[in-house]
Amino acid sequence: MTDSTTIGFIGFGNMGQAIARGLIESGTVGADQIVACAAHYDKLVASTKAIGARAVHDPIEVAAAADVIIVAIKPYQVEAVMKPVVQTLVNESKFVVSIAAGWTLEKFQRMLGEMSELIHVQCTIPNTPMAVGKGVLVTEDVDTLTPEQRNRFEALFGSIALIERVDTAHMGIAMCIAGCAPAFTEMYMEALGDAGVKYGLQRATAYRLAAKMIEGVGALYMSEGEHPGAMKDAVCSPGGTTIKGVASLEESAFRGAVIKAVDAIEQR
Repeated sequence: MTDSTTIGFIGFGNMGQAIARGLIESGTVGADQIVACAAHYDKLVASTKAIGARAVHDPIEVAAAADVIIVAIKPYQVEAVMKPVVQTLVNESKFVVSIAAGWTLEKFQRMLGEMSELIHVQCTIPNTPMAVGKGVLVTEDVDTLTPEQRNRFEALFGSIALIERVDTAHMGIAMCIAGCAPAFTEMYMEALGDAGVKYGLQRATAYRLAAKMIEGVGALYMSEGEHPGAMKDAVCSPGGTTIKGVASLEESAFRGAVIKAVDAIEQR
């Protein structure tokens, strides 16, 4: 990113702060290159001050100041918040990145009407590990960015996340796996911690072991691309300890429970 690039957040909740933190800590942008607005100004001042970013009072100020405008508000708020900003976004040096669930390019174009041809938009769904440069950014495979803007988008977010482009119809399930499943994984990590404590480990030690194991398994898959089933088989010796644990998980319908959790989200 160039020194002159400013990143603006319309909304600065947990996800917006995670992205900002990741961008700053990765060295992708400086803290002084981030500006944000939010509904509760006093709370915003505290959260921006914590990372060295700048708080402003409203979305128009963000849109005027920023080159990349990240829409980080609740999905039901998008239309009401963004419509007053439309004229400010008509600028070839600016583009919009939406992280609002359920908002696709087509939906933005309907909202923007005839102005949609003049405003550059990319819709995405992020996850919180972007805060530490280990995120996933599910990205709609259609956009209205120029080639130069697309390169800037890739440089900005590729520094803190895997950018995975999917077609519009599959944005929801991709969001579920990348954006909702961290909660499932955190429950798994907590359960492993409880098991460790049950057998005498200090809780902090058990959590560190579980967390690093989860990180390592993911990194190994990304490096080798081996089928997860084959990775599992490689650590299951005949008659060994691991296969006994695997068999117990199968008896408890572990994999079925995971799929059922995804079904609960997708069929809502």
